[in-house]
Amino acid sequence: MRHRFTHAVHQLENAAFQFPRAILAAILLVTVFFAFKLPGIQIYSAFEDLLPQSHPYIKLHNEIRGSFGGASQIVVALEVENGDIFTNETLSRLQRLTQGVDNLPGVNHNQVVSLAHRTVRKIWLTESGEMISRLYYDPTQPNLTVEELETLRKDVMANPRVYGLLVSPDLKSAMIKAQLNEADDIDYGKIFSELQTVRANEAADGVRIHATGNPVLIGWVYTYLPQIIQIFLYTLGLMVALLVIYFRRLYGVLLPLLGITLSSIWGLGFISLMGWNLDPLNLVIPFLIAARAMSHSIQLVERYYFELGETNDSRKAARNAFDDLFRPGSLAIVVDAIGILVLVLGAAPINTKMGYYAGFWAFSVVFTVLLFVPLLLLVLPQPRAVAARGSVLRKVVVALFGVVGSRRGSIAVLVGAAVLVMAGAWLSLGVQVGEAEPGSPLLYPQHDYNISSRAINERFPGSEELYIVARTAEKGGLKNPEVLRAIESFQNTMLQDPNVGGTKALPGLIRSVNGLIHNTDPRWNQIPSDPNEIGGLMFTFMAASPIPGALNEYTNTDENLANLVFFYKDHQAQTIERAIGLAREGVAMLAGKVPGLSIELAGGAVGVNAAINDAVRHDNFLIVPLVLTLSFAFVWAFYGSLHAGWLMVLPMIFATVMTYAYMSVRHIGMNVNTVPVIAVGIGVGIDYAIYIMNRIREEMAALQDLRKAVLKAIATTGFAVSFTATTLIAGVVMWIVLSDLRFQSDAALLLSLMLLFNVVAAMLLVPAWVMIFKPRFITAVYLDEDQVIQVREHEPEPPCTAVAQPA
Repeated sequence: MRHRFTHAVHQLENAAFQFPRAILAAILLVTVFFAFKLPGIQIYSAFEDLLPQSHPYIKLHNEIRGSFGGASQIVVALEVENGDIFTNETLSRLQRLTQGVDNLPGVNHNQVVSLAHRTVRKIWLTESGEMISRLYYDPTQPNLTVEELETLRKDVMANPRVYGLLVSPDLKSAMIKAQLNEADDIDYGKIFSELQTVRANEAADGVRIHATGNPVLIGWVYTYLPQIIQIFLYTLGLMVALLVIYFRRLYGVLLPLLGITLSSIWGLGFISLMGWNLDPLNLVIPFLIAARAMSHSIQLVERYYFELGETNDSRKAARNAFDDLFRPGSLAIVVDAIGILVLVLGAAPINTKMGYYAGFWAFSVVFTVLLFVPLLLLVLPQPRAVAARGSVLRKVVVALFGVVGSRRGSIAVLVGAAVLVMAGAWLSLGVQVGEAEPGSPLLYPQHDYNISSRAINERFPGSEELYIVARTAEKGGLKNPEVLRAIESFQNTMLQDPNVGGTKALPGLIRSVNGLIHNTDPRWNQIPSDPNEIGGLMFTFMAASPIPGALNEYTNTDENLANLVFFYKDHQAQTIERAIGLAREGVAMLAGKVPGLSIELAGGAVGVNAAINDAVRHDNFLIVPLVLTLSFAFVWAFYGSLHAGWLMVLPMIFATVMTYAYMSVRHIGMNVNTVPVIAVGIGVGIDYAIYIMNRIREEMAALQDLRKAVLKAIATTGFAVSFTATTLIAGVVMWIVLSDLRFQSDAALLLSLMLLFNVVAAMLLVPAWVMIFKPRFITAVYLDEDQVIQVREHEPEPPCTAVAQPA
């Protein structure tokens, strides 16, 4: 059965070589089609792409973001070095800065808060019993006297909803917060550009203006797009230089570059055809896939020149290279593409889209490289130089990896790998899901964004907010005293976390207003026992404000949905886990105590990141094992051997464990951006192992000597693998050296290490395992009548020896 299948594949290969020009023309026509789509490529970040829409936290986030706010919040702080903010000059600057933030495109004007904004007002009771309000700072009267400034300072310090939350406890900083309309398309580039203009206009000696928040972070990422283009050009130059050094022949330089060009046109054209965007943070992965296409081209051209030196016939050399590499190369590409396609099972839309376009891009290499390059070599003129060239580097490769040519060396390699895997597995337990440090790991610690984040979180309760919703079954349910006391009890549970900088919710407002209408007597700062009184206090607060929606940040118009806000200084994994853990404890404590009341998690930046971390944890435990399982299944089916499947998974496991160990040591968290990097790195690594294993089989079929076959494979394919690994690393190494985006640099280093781990595993573990365990699919091979490798069904019987019997 297997014999018939391999011959059917062989006949298809023959058919391809009968019509080379027609197939080349077809591939070029498809390339032209995709090339016309290239102008539609868009490079931008979409916040919605990061959100696992099926997660309950994200469903709540989508429900409340229009009323209470979402995770796309800009936080700006004005800080003075000397004195405090209560000077005419500083207050005027704060008002202009507030107006500038409020005027940014996409800002929800009813969700801007600042000491100098219309939504923040002083409320008091007049002698006649009327509650009124006014702006804390009126820009129409900018020249306040010393006495008026002192009064303003005291008024701010008397209001717990302003003092500490919008004005720092030391009175040296004032905060501005603005929510973006997430339902609209957010133009991060324009928002960031205008915000930077506002910051620059208000800059002065002795004044610092800080800015943080997710829109600001994405805006900073956008500023590095010109640098990304520059890195691409440097990378291309480096690859060309490596090709010239390695081949020093025209075809050896041009054909790999042609392969990377065709595959990139197919991949980018497909993205444009589907109307998807390229996220700037994930550009390292397309670079790697493109470099991988070039590595397959290098394998083919290297093999072509080897066969040309043996046969001195260009057509025969092209056919031999195709016969030897098309099937193992196709297997490697298919396994790689399937491994990338598994990303579509991830919860985040960004990984779903990447799974489709990166999987297609990877699979297209079968046509743009494995089929196109040999057929092109078939029709191109035969090159002049055909003699095989010796190489000092080739001898170095054999010297380094030839240790597996002996049984003792192979045992040492396997034992050493086992020790490393056990140590790596122990270290891997320290990998965190989520961010492993404060600020943003996308940028370096001394970047303006992270400096701003630290400064704001040192002065204020926290720029990262967690929204938790209290919902009642009936309209007006929030007027129930039991409901308000239950909400307050939940707040007290959350305040047990030392990382909580503060909280804001309806019960605190009710207590404050109740005290105000009783001449600020602190004994009246309590929740009334009568629902009508609570309703009256809410109405009084709304009536005292001349602007509509004064209660919108606390409750909805039906008064059955309340927003509980908790302030945190970061969204590290530990911070989020502790916050969500306490929230669940609080929900469990209130369960069933107040009929009709439910507490629902979670929105805001902390809630959204909690959902993303859950999705990453799910994706990591699903995608990585599934990639390994599918790789095993495909190799098993291709070679008809379970041992072959295990032999391919072995180096992948080694590389994956070592990668996790490195992440643990370097405190790199597992997040929505690192999951696809690891999945792609695992899949790419199987190329080396398949090429090495297949070359051992070829040499074993010809030489029938396992040791010689292993050493010959290392000297030929092993050397080519070493170079292709170098080119792949070259495809991402410039990001390590030149990128000012820390994540791109870290991701490039992570990919480089994964590639290095994979090539070392392929060059050492695979041959060592073969030498020690001698799997039949390698040791029992032979060439059939069509020179196709087959496996003997049974080992040959040992020859009989006649033994003389005693007389």
